[in-house]
Amino acid sequence: MMRVKSCSVVIFVTLFVLQCLATYCHSSSPDFDFFYFVQQWPASYCDSRRGCCYPTTGKPDEDFSIHGLWPNYNDGKWPSNCDRQSSLDRSKISDLISRMEKDWPTLACPSGDGIKFWDHEWEKHGTCTSLDQHSYFQAALDLKKKANLLKVLKNAGIRPGNFYSMESVKQAIEEGLGFAPFIECNVDESGNHQIYQVYLCVDASASNFIKCPVLPHGRSCGSKLEFPSFSSASNSHDEF
Repeated sequence: MMRVKSCSVVIFVTLFVLQCLATYCHSSSPDFDFFYFVQQWPASYCDSRRGCCYPTTGKPDEDFSIHGLWPNYNDGKWPSNCDRQSSLDRSKISDLISRMEKDWPTLACPSGDGIKFWDHEWEKHGTCTSLDQHSYFQAALDLKKKANLLKVLKNAGIRPGNFYSMESVKQAIEEGLGFAPFIECNVDESGNHQIYQVYLCVDASASNFIKCPVLPHGRSCGSKLEFPSFSSASNSHDEF
């Protein structure tokens, strides 16, 4: 009897452990297929009817800045606000703040320090990933460094302050990174189409660029695009 009882206990414990492992693996795996890593060109954000406000930390560099890292499904849908109780805890990303101020600045009015922007991105998108707060923001910062869009474009002779064909911009990025981007445009006050946002697709681990399973829905671009200079952007409100 003791041997039978002992075997039953072992079997029960084994089944319990296997069930726990299965639950852990399910909960830690991402419930999405890939990420859109989205960067915006600050001059195009500011050179529009709504204008912009420089962050309290000062005018950002003339470089692409991060908009967000957004989980998506292969069917074109996406999860959002998966944990409304999870707000950004600044203490968890304290070592990243200086990089985020530089590479992920807010341009919304009124001027801010970026916390509200980052909190929005975490609550809407980050909570739908398997990443913790530090890993989520670290991944986006690392992807920006890995892409280095401005350098890629400059290497192809595409520099701020000029007009270029849509195809030449897309080709430059594809040749530089190995994957085609999706380019979203906006319009300046003169009606020119501008390079506004660049979408790159990233695997579910937030580590590697991939071919986009599905393209996003964004503002269409004309065949000729302006790549405005941020150093001469004037449609801004310096609120400090």
